[in-house]
Amino acid sequence: MKLFRSSSGGSETTTPAAAQKIARRSSGLGELSRFWEAETPLCVLDLGSTSASNIRFFTERSHKIYSEDLLVASTDPSLATKDEQGNPILDSRRFLADNVVYPAAHFDVVLCWNLPDYLDESLVRPVMGRLWSVLKPGGMMLAFFHTKDAGPDSPCYRFHIVGKDTLEMQPIVLRRETRRGSTGAVHTAVGEGFRLQRVFNNRHIETLFRDFASIKFFLARDNVREVLVVR
Repeated sequence: MKLFRSSSGGSETTTPAAAQKIARRSSGLGELSRFWEAETPLCVLDLGSTSASNIRFFTERSHKIYSEDLLVASTDPSLATKDEQGNPILDSRRFLADNVVYPAAHFDVVLCWNLPDYLDESLVRPVMGRLWSVLKPGGMMLAFFHTKDAGPDSPCYRFHIVGKDTLEMQPIVLRRETRRGSTGAVHTAVGEGFRLQRVFNNRHIETLFRDFASIKFFLARDNVREVLVVR
């Protein structure tokens, strides 16, 4: 598995209104949309910063949606620890004690987006295991993976659903409080954003989702593999 540099630290993700949004067609989303076009209300978990577009999209269809920004949560300095060899890692038990805390088999759909590519290595497998447990049997999860041609400087995007198979991608940046000025105003510095941590090949992806019942790949034109898995 190819590793890249770790992500920048930060306390909050923002997708400024001025940031350019890029339209993107998604075959995986198009196939998944058949699932939520049914009349039965669904429970959806969106693993990213809160998106008004996504909330509106699902609530207008009488579905319930939850949002969790696991990338920001993973930047908590208190998670830093070391493994038995003294290598720096993040405490996955502590992370899961505070995040993705839902009853078993609670969700019909999980929108994982590009989380595995940008999440710290020590959290990827534990988080995927937790997502398996909170999905209902037969529930579906959509995830995006960069191909080897993407490059380590590929920006991390927030995904907004705007149609049956259409997304708007907005670059994520990190904001960090740096100092309080003489007037009492808080000044912030804007970081680079999350960095691509690794590139999964098909075998790595299949291993990551080995506990799921089925997996389907869609190869997009923008150096991204879309993966749809069924619990």
